[in-house]
Amino acid sequence: MTIRVLEVIPTLVRGGAEKQLTLLASNLPRDEFDVHVAVLTHSGPYEQDLTDAQIPLKFIGKKCKVDPFAYGRLRRYIREIKPDVVHTWIFAANCYGRRAAFAEGVKVVLGGERCVDRWKVWHELAIDRHLAKKTTKIVTNSSGVREFYVEKGISEEKFAIIPNGIDPVEPTGSLSREQLLGELGLPADAKLLGAVGRLWPQKRYKDLIWAAELLKAARDDTHLLIIGDGPQRDTLIHFRDDVKVGDRVHFLGERTDVPDLLALLDCFWLGSGYEGQSNAIMEAMFAGVPIVASDIPGNRDLVVPDETGYLVPVGNSAEMARKTQLIIDDVERSQRFSEASRKRMREEFTVGRMVDRHAELYRHLVIQ
Repeated sequence: MTIRVLEVIPTLVRGGAEKQLTLLASNLPRDEFDVHVAVLTHSGPYEQDLTDAQIPLKFIGKKCKVDPFAYGRLRRYIREIKPDVVHTWIFAANCYGRRAAFAEGVKVVLGGERCVDRWKVWHELAIDRHLAKKTTKIVTNSSGVREFYVEKGISEEKFAIIPNGIDPVEPTGSLSREQLLGELGLPADAKLLGAVGRLWPQKRYKDLIWAAELLKAARDDTHLLIIGDGPQRDTLIHFRDDVKVGDRVHFLGERTDVPDLLALLDCFWLGSGYEGQSNAIMEAMFAGVPIVASDIPGNRDLVVPDETGYLVPVGNSAEMARKTQLIIDDVERSQRFSEASRKRMREEFTVGRMVDRHAELYRHLVIQ
Protein backbone atom coordinates (compact mmCIF):
# COMPACT_ATOMS: atom_id res chain seq x y z
CA MET A 1 0.00 0.00 0.00
CA THR A 2 1.31 3.44 -0.95
CA ILE A 3 0.40 6.25 1.43
CA ARG A 4 -0.10 9.60 -0.24
CA VAL A 5 1.04 12.47 1.99
CA LEU A 6 0.47 16.18 1.43
CA GLU A 7 2.79 18.47 3.40
CA VAL A 8 1.51 22.08 3.63
CA ILE A 9 3.74 25.01 4.62
CA PRO A 10 3.54 28.81 4.21
CA THR A 11 6.90 29.34 2.41
CA LEU A 12 10.15 27.66 1.40
CA VAL A 13 12.49 30.27 2.91
CA ARG A 14 15.49 29.23 5.00
CA GLY A 15 13.89 28.44 8.34
CA GLY A 16 13.83 25.55 10.77
CA ALA A 17 10.37 24.23 9.80
CA GLU A 18 11.10 24.62 6.10
CA LYS A 19 14.36 22.71 6.43
CA GLN A 20 12.77 19.84 8.37
CA LEU A 21 9.90 19.55 5.88
CA THR A 22 12.36 19.45 2.98
CA LEU A 23 14.49 16.77 4.65
CA LEU A 24 11.38 14.74 5.47
CA ALA A 25 9.76 14.98 2.05
CA SER A 26 13.02 14.19 0.28
CA ASN A 27 13.83 11.14 2.39
CA LEU A 28 10.55 9.32 3.05
CA PRO A 29 10.79 5.88 1.35
CA ARG A 30 9.41 6.19 -2.18
CA ASP A 31 8.15 2.60 -2.21
CA GLU A 32 5.81 3.43 0.68
CA PHE A 33 5.03 7.13 0.44
CA ASP A 34 3.89 9.37 -2.40
CA VAL A 35 4.78 12.83 -1.08
CA HIS A 36 3.44 16.15 -2.35
CA VAL A 37 4.13 19.65 -0.99
CA ALA A 38 1.74 22.63 -1.11
CA VAL A 39 3.23 26.10 -0.49
CA LEU A 40 0.74 28.75 0.60
CA THR A 41 2.44 32.07 -0.17
CA HIS A 42 5.84 32.11 -1.84
CA SER A 43 8.88 30.05 -2.69
CA GLY A 44 12.43 30.17 -1.38
CA PRO A 45 15.76 28.35 -1.52
CA TYR A 46 14.27 25.00 -0.52
CA GLU A 47 12.24 24.84 -3.74
CA GLN A 48 15.37 23.72 -5.56
CA ASP A 49 16.07 20.97 -3.03
CA LEU A 50 12.52 19.63 -3.36
CA THR A 51 12.66 19.85 -7.15
CA ASP A 52 15.97 17.97 -7.16
CA ALA A 53 14.29 15.28 -5.04
CA GLN A 54 11.43 15.12 -7.61
CA ILE A 55 8.78 16.12 -5.06
CA PRO A 56 5.63 17.52 -6.74
CA LEU A 57 5.09 21.15 -5.67
CA LYS A 58 1.89 23.18 -5.74
CA PHE A 59 2.01 26.94 -5.15
CA ILE A 60 -1.34 28.12 -3.81
CA GLY A 61 -0.72 31.86 -4.22
CA LYS A 62 -2.10 33.18 -0.94
CA LYS A 63 -2.06 36.99 -1.25
CA CYS A 64 -3.13 38.28 2.16
CA LYS A 65 -3.81 37.20 5.72
CA VAL A 66 -7.40 36.21 4.98
CA ASP A 67 -7.61 34.91 1.42
CA PRO A 68 -10.73 32.82 0.66
CA PHE A 69 -9.60 32.29 -2.92
CA ALA A 70 -6.38 30.63 -1.72
CA TYR A 71 -8.41 28.48 0.63
CA GLY A 72 -10.58 27.41 -2.29
CA ARG A 73 -7.53 26.57 -4.42
CA LEU A 74 -6.06 24.49 -1.62
CA ARG A 75 -9.34 22.60 -1.21
CA ARG A 76 -9.45 21.86 -4.93
CA TYR A 77 -5.86 20.60 -4.86
CA ILE A 78 -6.63 18.28 -1.93
CA ARG A 79 -9.71 17.02 -3.81
CA GLU A 80 -7.56 16.42 -6.89
CA ILE A 81 -4.72 14.41 -5.32
CA LYS A 82 -6.81 12.68 -2.58
CA PRO A 83 -4.11 12.40 0.13
CA ASP A 84 -4.32 9.83 2.91
CA VAL A 85 -2.49 12.23 5.23
CA VAL A 86 -2.39 16.03 5.31
CA HIS A 87 0.40 17.34 7.52
CA THR A 88 0.52 21.11 8.02
CA TRP A 89 3.47 23.12 9.33
CA ILE A 90 3.22 26.34 11.43
CA PHE A 91 0.38 28.78 11.90
CA ALA A 92 -0.86 29.90 8.47
CA ALA A 93 -0.61 26.39 7.03
CA ASN A 94 -2.15 24.95 10.19
CA CYS A 95 -5.17 27.23 9.71
CA TYR A 96 -5.71 26.92 5.95
CA GLY A 97 -4.47 23.37 5.55
CA ARG A 98 -6.37 21.74 8.37
CA ARG A 99 -9.64 23.49 7.54
CA ALA A 100 -9.33 22.48 3.89
CA ALA A 101 -8.45 18.89 4.81
CA PHE A 102 -11.41 18.61 7.19
CA ALA A 103 -13.72 19.98 4.51
CA GLU A 104 -12.46 17.44 1.98
CA GLY A 105 -12.88 14.51 4.37
CA VAL A 106 -9.19 13.59 4.75
CA LYS A 107 -8.86 10.74 7.25
CA VAL A 108 -5.60 11.73 8.92
CA VAL A 109 -4.97 15.43 9.52
CA LEU A 110 -1.81 16.44 11.40
CA GLY A 111 -0.88 19.90 12.63
CA GLY A 112 2.68 21.03 13.15
CA GLU A 113 3.92 23.31 15.94
CA ARG A 114 7.65 23.97 15.88
CA CYS A 115 8.24 26.83 18.35
CA VAL A 116 7.14 28.34 21.62
CA ASP A 117 4.99 30.95 19.88
CA ARG A 118 4.72 33.67 22.50
CA TRP A 119 3.82 36.16 19.76
CA LYS A 120 0.37 34.65 19.35
CA VAL A 121 -2.54 36.73 20.67
CA TRP A 122 -5.79 35.41 22.15
CA HIS A 123 -7.71 34.88 18.91
CA GLU A 124 -4.82 32.99 17.28
CA LEU A 125 -4.61 30.67 20.29
CA ALA A 126 -8.40 30.27 20.13
CA ILE A 127 -8.05 29.16 16.49
CA ASP A 128 -5.37 26.65 17.56
CA ARG A 129 -7.64 25.21 20.27
CA HIS A 130 -10.62 24.99 17.92
CA LEU A 131 -8.73 23.21 15.13
CA ALA A 132 -7.00 20.86 17.59
CA LYS A 133 -10.35 19.25 18.45
CA LYS A 134 -10.62 17.56 15.03
CA THR A 135 -6.88 17.19 14.42
CA THR A 136 -5.61 13.59 14.56
CA LYS A 137 -2.24 14.55 16.08
CA ILE A 138 -0.08 17.65 16.46
CA VAL A 139 3.55 16.93 15.60
CA THR A 140 6.16 18.95 17.45
CA ASN A 141 9.91 18.77 17.89
CA SER A 142 10.31 19.19 21.66
CA SER A 143 8.65 18.84 25.04
CA GLY A 144 8.98 22.61 25.45
CA VAL A 145 6.60 23.30 22.57
CA ARG A 146 4.16 20.70 23.87
CA GLU A 147 4.21 22.22 27.35
CA PHE A 148 3.55 25.69 25.95
CA TYR A 149 0.44 24.57 24.05
CA VAL A 150 -0.83 22.38 26.87
CA GLU A 151 -0.74 25.50 29.05
CA LYS A 152 -2.83 27.23 26.36
CA GLY A 153 -5.55 24.61 26.57
CA ILE A 154 -4.69 21.86 24.05
CA SER A 155 -4.76 18.29 25.35
CA GLU A 156 -1.36 16.71 25.95
CA GLU A 157 -2.63 13.52 24.28
CA LYS A 158 -2.88 15.35 20.95
CA PHE A 159 0.90 15.72 20.66
CA ALA A 160 3.51 13.49 19.05
CA ILE A 161 7.09 14.58 19.72
CA ILE A 162 9.53 13.92 16.88
CA PRO A 163 12.89 15.68 17.40
CA ASN A 164 14.49 17.54 14.53
CA GLY A 165 16.90 15.65 12.34
CA ILE A 166 20.20 17.43 12.00
CA ASP A 167 21.81 17.54 8.58
CA PRO A 168 25.00 19.35 9.52
CA VAL A 169 27.68 20.54 7.19
CA GLU A 170 31.07 19.12 8.10
CA PRO A 171 33.87 21.66 8.62
CA THR A 172 35.84 22.25 5.45
CA GLY A 173 39.08 22.82 7.34
CA SER A 174 39.61 26.02 5.36
CA LEU A 175 39.63 28.15 8.53
CA SER A 176 42.36 27.36 11.03
CA ARG A 177 42.52 28.57 14.60
CA GLU A 178 45.54 30.69 13.73
CA GLN A 179 43.66 32.31 10.84
CA LEU A 180 40.65 33.13 13.01
CA LEU A 181 42.78 34.55 15.81
CA GLY A 182 44.68 36.63 13.26
CA GLU A 183 41.43 37.89 11.70
CA LEU A 184 40.16 39.03 15.11
CA GLY A 185 43.52 40.20 16.45
CA LEU A 186 43.42 37.79 19.41
CA PRO A 187 46.31 36.18 21.27
CA ALA A 188 47.35 32.58 20.68
CA ASP A 189 46.11 31.44 24.12
CA ALA A 190 42.56 32.86 23.70
CA LYS A 191 39.64 30.71 24.89
CA LEU A 192 36.83 31.06 22.36
CA LEU A 193 33.18 31.08 23.42
CA GLY A 194 30.51 31.24 20.73
CA ALA A 195 26.85 32.13 20.26
CA VAL A 196 24.99 31.74 16.95
CA GLY A 197 21.58 33.15 16.17
CA ARG A 198 19.39 36.08 15.29
CA LEU A 199 20.08 39.22 17.31
CA TRP A 200 16.70 39.82 18.88
CA PRO A 201 15.17 39.80 22.41
CA GLN A 202 14.28 36.09 22.61
CA LYS A 203 17.98 35.20 22.58
CA ARG A 204 18.85 37.42 25.60
CA TYR A 205 22.30 38.40 24.31
CA LYS A 206 22.69 40.99 27.07
CA ASP A 207 22.89 38.12 29.55
CA LEU A 208 25.75 36.65 27.52
CA ILE A 209 27.57 39.97 27.43
CA TRP A 210 27.27 40.24 31.22
CA ALA A 211 28.62 36.70 31.54
CA ALA A 212 31.56 37.68 29.33
CA GLU A 213 32.20 40.66 31.62
CA LEU A 214 32.22 38.38 34.68
CA LEU A 215 34.66 36.01 33.00
CA LYS A 216 36.88 38.95 32.10
CA ALA A 217 37.10 39.79 35.80
CA ALA A 218 38.06 36.19 36.60
CA ARG A 219 40.55 35.46 33.83
CA ASP A 220 42.38 37.19 31.02
CA ASP A 221 41.88 34.88 28.06
CA THR A 222 38.15 34.48 27.23
CA HIS A 223 36.53 35.95 24.13
CA LEU A 224 32.87 35.72 23.09
CA LEU A 225 32.15 35.49 19.35
CA ILE A 226 28.57 36.44 18.44
CA ILE A 227 27.72 35.06 15.00
CA GLY A 228 24.58 36.32 13.28
CA ASP A 229 22.65 39.51 12.65
CA GLY A 230 19.30 41.02 13.50
CA PRO A 231 17.36 44.05 14.69
CA GLN A 232 19.22 44.37 18.02
CA ARG A 233 22.72 44.53 16.53
CA ASP A 234 23.37 48.25 17.14
CA THR A 235 21.73 48.16 20.58
CA LEU A 236 23.88 45.22 21.63
CA ILE A 237 27.09 46.80 20.37
CA HIS A 238 26.31 49.94 22.42
CA PHE A 239 25.52 47.76 25.44
CA ARG A 240 28.80 45.87 25.05
CA ASP A 241 30.72 49.13 24.92
CA ASP A 242 28.87 50.50 27.98
CA VAL A 243 29.81 47.35 29.90
CA LYS A 244 33.40 47.91 28.72
CA VAL A 245 33.97 44.51 27.16
CA GLY A 246 34.62 45.69 23.61
CA ASP A 247 37.91 43.81 23.77
CA ARG A 248 36.19 40.54 24.78
CA VAL A 249 32.91 40.45 22.83
CA HIS A 250 33.19 40.34 19.04
CA PHE A 251 30.26 40.66 16.61
CA LEU A 252 31.10 38.62 13.52
CA GLY A 253 27.81 39.18 11.65
CA GLU A 254 26.44 36.65 9.19
CA ARG A 255 29.05 34.05 8.20
CA THR A 256 29.11 31.37 5.54
CA ASP A 257 31.72 29.34 7.45
CA VAL A 258 29.76 28.59 10.65
CA PRO A 259 30.72 24.86 10.73
CA ASP A 260 34.40 25.84 10.62
CA LEU A 261 33.87 28.42 13.35
CA LEU A 262 32.04 25.96 15.60
CA ALA A 263 34.91 23.49 15.32
CA LEU A 264 37.25 26.10 16.84
CA LEU A 265 35.17 26.95 19.93
CA ASP A 266 35.98 25.93 23.49
CA CYS A 267 32.37 26.39 24.65
CA PHE A 268 29.00 27.27 23.09
CA TRP A 269 26.49 29.60 24.78
CA LEU A 270 22.76 29.98 24.33
CA GLY A 271 20.82 32.11 26.81
CA SER A 272 17.36 32.17 25.22
CA GLY A 273 14.27 32.78 27.31
CA TYR A 274 12.36 30.27 25.19
CA GLU A 275 13.05 27.92 22.29
CA GLY A 276 11.39 25.11 20.41
CA GLN A 277 14.41 23.01 19.57
CA SER A 278 17.61 24.94 18.98
CA ASN A 279 19.33 24.05 15.71
CA ALA A 280 22.28 26.14 16.90
CA ILE A 281 22.81 23.91 19.95
CA MET A 282 22.41 20.79 17.83
CA GLU A 283 25.00 21.95 15.30
CA ALA A 284 27.42 22.90 18.08
CA MET A 285 26.97 19.51 19.74
CA PHE A 286 27.50 17.78 16.39
CA ALA A 287 30.79 19.69 16.17
CA GLY A 288 31.72 18.39 19.63
CA VAL A 289 31.48 21.70 21.49
CA PRO A 290 30.53 21.63 25.21
CA ILE A 291 27.33 23.60 25.88
CA VAL A 292 26.26 26.08 28.55
CA ALA A 293 22.62 27.01 27.92
CA SER A 294 19.54 28.37 29.64
CA ASP A 295 17.49 25.83 31.56
CA ILE A 296 14.32 25.85 29.45
CA PRO A 297 12.25 22.90 28.18
CA GLY A 298 13.58 22.86 24.60
CA ASN A 299 17.20 22.90 25.76
CA ARG A 300 16.55 20.14 28.30
CA ASP A 301 15.77 17.81 25.41
CA LEU A 302 19.27 18.34 24.02
CA VAL A 303 21.77 19.12 26.78
CA VAL A 304 22.45 16.41 29.36
CA PRO A 305 23.80 18.18 32.49
CA ASP A 306 27.31 17.15 33.49
CA GLU A 307 27.49 14.90 30.40
CA THR A 308 27.36 17.21 27.36
CA GLY A 309 27.43 20.56 29.18
CA TYR A 310 25.39 22.52 31.70
CA LEU A 311 21.99 24.18 32.02
CA VAL A 312 21.71 27.40 34.02
CA PRO A 313 18.69 29.49 35.12
CA VAL A 314 17.48 31.99 32.52
CA GLY A 315 19.20 35.34 33.05
CA ASN A 316 21.78 34.02 35.53
CA SER A 317 24.94 35.38 33.95
CA ALA A 318 27.05 34.57 36.99
CA GLU A 319 26.15 30.89 36.83
CA MET A 320 26.80 30.85 33.08
CA ALA A 321 30.27 32.26 33.68
CA ARG A 322 30.93 29.82 36.55
CA LYS A 323 29.89 26.74 34.55
CA THR A 324 31.94 27.90 31.58
CA GLN A 325 35.00 28.24 33.77
CA LEU A 326 34.51 24.65 34.96
CA ILE A 327 34.73 23.53 31.34
CA ILE A 328 37.66 25.59 30.15
CA ASP A 329 39.68 24.95 33.34
CA ASP A 330 39.44 21.17 33.01
CA VAL A 331 40.75 19.67 29.76
CA GLU A 332 39.54 16.17 30.68
CA ARG A 333 36.01 17.41 31.43
CA SER A 334 35.92 19.42 28.23
CA GLN A 335 37.02 16.42 26.17
CA ARG A 336 34.44 14.18 27.83
CA PHE A 337 31.65 16.66 27.12
CA SER A 338 32.86 17.03 23.54
CA GLU A 339 32.79 13.31 22.82
CA ALA A 340 29.40 12.83 24.51
CA SER A 341 27.87 15.75 22.58
CA ARG A 342 29.03 14.41 19.25
CA LYS A 343 27.84 10.88 20.10
CA ARG A 344 24.40 12.09 21.21
CA MET A 345 23.77 14.00 18.00
CA ARG A 346 24.95 11.17 15.76
CA GLU A 347 22.83 8.57 17.55
CA GLU A 348 19.64 10.37 18.57
CA PHE A 349 19.10 13.34 16.25
CA THR A 350 19.89 12.15 12.73
CA VAL A 351 17.78 12.85 9.66
CA GLY A 352 17.24 9.11 9.37
CA ARG A 353 15.74 8.89 12.86
CA MET A 354 13.49 11.90 12.19
CA VAL A 355 12.24 10.40 8.90
CA ASP A 356 11.70 6.95 10.42
CA ARG A 357 9.62 8.43 13.26
CA HIS A 358 7.39 10.34 10.84
CA ALA A 359 7.00 7.27 8.62
CA GLU A 360 6.01 5.16 11.63
CA LEU A 361 3.46 7.79 12.72
CA TYR A 362 1.94 8.07 9.22
CA ARG A 363 1.69 4.27 8.86
CA HIS A 364 0.13 3.81 12.26
CA LEU A 365 -2.52 6.50 11.79
CA VAL A 366 -3.50 5.45 8.25
CA ILE A 367 -3.69 1.73 8.96
CA GLN A 368 -5.32 1.80 12.40
